[in-house]
Amino acid sequence: MTTTFDHSYDVVVVGSGAAAFAAAITVADRGLSVVMIEGTDRWGGSSAMSGGGLWLPNNPLMRRHGAADSREEALEYLRQTVGDDAGPAASPDRRAAFVDGVDGLVRMLEHLGVRFVRAADYPDYYPERPGGKVGRAIEVEPFDVVALGESWATSRGRDGVPGPMKTDDFWLLQRAWSSPGGALRAATVVARVVGMLARRQHLVGMGAALTASLFTVAHRLGVDLWLSTPLTGFVLDGGRVVGVRATRGADDITIGATRGVVLGAGGFDHNTEWRLRYQGVSGEASSGSKGNLGTAIAASEGIGAALDLMDDAWWGASVPPITPDGTAGFLVSERSMPHSIIVDATGHRFANESESYVDLGHHMLNHPVPVRFWMIADARHAHRYLRAYAMDRRAMKAMAAAGIVHRARSIDRLADRIEVPADALNGTLARFNGFARTGIDHDFHRGDSAYDRYYGDPLCRPNPNLGTLEKSPFTAVEIVPGDLGTKGGVVTDVHARALRSDGSVIDGLYAAGNCSASVMGRTYPGPGSTLGPAMVFGYLAGQHLADQRVADRQPTPAGVAG
Repeated sequence: MTTTFDHSYDVVVVGSGAAAFAAAITVADRGLSVVMIEGTDRWGGSSAMSGGGLWLPNNPLMRRHGAADSREEALEYLRQTVGDDAGPAASPDRRAAFVDGVDGLVRMLEHLGVRFVRAADYPDYYPERPGGKVGRAIEVEPFDVVALGESWATSRGRDGVPGPMKTDDFWLLQRAWSSPGGALRAATVVARVVGMLARRQHLVGMGAALTASLFTVAHRLGVDLWLSTPLTGFVLDGGRVVGVRATRGADDITIGATRGVVLGAGGFDHNTEWRLRYQGVSGEASSGSKGNLGTAIAASEGIGAALDLMDDAWWGASVPPITPDGTAGFLVSERSMPHSIIVDATGHRFANESESYVDLGHHMLNHPVPVRFWMIADARHAHRYLRAYAMDRRAMKAMAAAGIVHRARSIDRLADRIEVPADALNGTLARFNGFARTGIDHDFHRGDSAYDRYYGDPLCRPNPNLGTLEKSPFTAVEIVPGDLGTKGGVVTDVHARALRSDGSVIDGLYAAGNCSASVMGRTYPGPGSTLGPAMVFGYLAGQHLADQRVADRQPTPAGVAG
């Protein structure tokens, strides 16, 4: 007896972020029929709200620009940063598959019209380690979403960074009021906006540009995208995945997948039960899409898929949301700028404030005692540098009312308001101010790395990350362990095929992006280490699917799972 599907395609892709689009475009470019099903009413996922950078070592743009890199250097750098003991998802073979897949992904998308540009000044997060480089990340040029018509209204990119911003703009704009380079870049962005308006364009950048560009390519290739169609389970024929079950409107439907199913549905960022179970945090400070609830991971585990790295995430310090259902403010540049430090509830520093955000997040989570953390800054930090969390005055007032932001004319008064011992905080500041004057942080080496200095102020001497804290009023902003999304999920092989705990393949099921266990293990080697591998493994899944023969058998009713 044969199952009759409500719909049938060669490939079903679950999700609509960067990994999902990469898989869908790859198989569609090979002439196969594809449907993408998105569980929420908006497409793009966390990718659309992100910085949009792709960490892709030894990519074609680097070679065109004469930027030296090689497969060997990339693999050595990953060995130095990820290590060989980070679990099956980060195995040497998987790392090699990622590096080797970069060229094919970039060339395919460029051929299909995606306009990439290098973030040439952005260093790896550990550039001094063997194999480390500057300029491995690429991004998409600002994209005119007028071309999307009504589809832009349903893009999650509308919640991303406004305007035609690029990564290469952001690091300079943060010091638009403090350095000639920043002022010049601000003028460049303003000119870009004026030109956009004159041409009646609506340009967006970063993650919104990436996903909008991918959406356009997928649409042109005939990929169907169904919103508000959450996955509810898989259809199996024996041990093979041959379709999915989903809900569309008021109907429960089945969709056949003659070649296979690719999961690109994100992590479990806002699944409070799972976050508490696996990580001991609620997840309310996550910057990931609210639709990331781990549905695809749970469905995969239900048919025997192995999971790994469920206790980890793409951590970072964040300003907590004003309300439980609000949005956290992920800190990137603000904590690196001079005239600021981060302390715990005892009034002491505990880490290099300018280090990779995942490292700072781990230092917060691994603090000996769960405590509150505060970023302390003097008046120059507020007057000279762009602080994303402070751009909305109404939000700042709300944060003050919620006890997240405090201001005072003296350190003693500030310490009293945040319930930190004044003597300890004054001692910490005296010691740090001494470091700032000499340019050497003897405690945590802030400013030693090129990555630290990337987000510093070159006019602050002798160290671009170490400015004294002496000018009142002083500000304290509460920070908490936040994240850009979770990084644990389905364990996959070099082709992105889902694996069981014994290492065997679940035939017909693939996973990429944050619903799969990360090839980056427990670290974050460079800018775009989330999206870069997500797209490469989406591409590799698509390539492998397109090379497979259609299964001879058809699913039976007994094979419906989930």
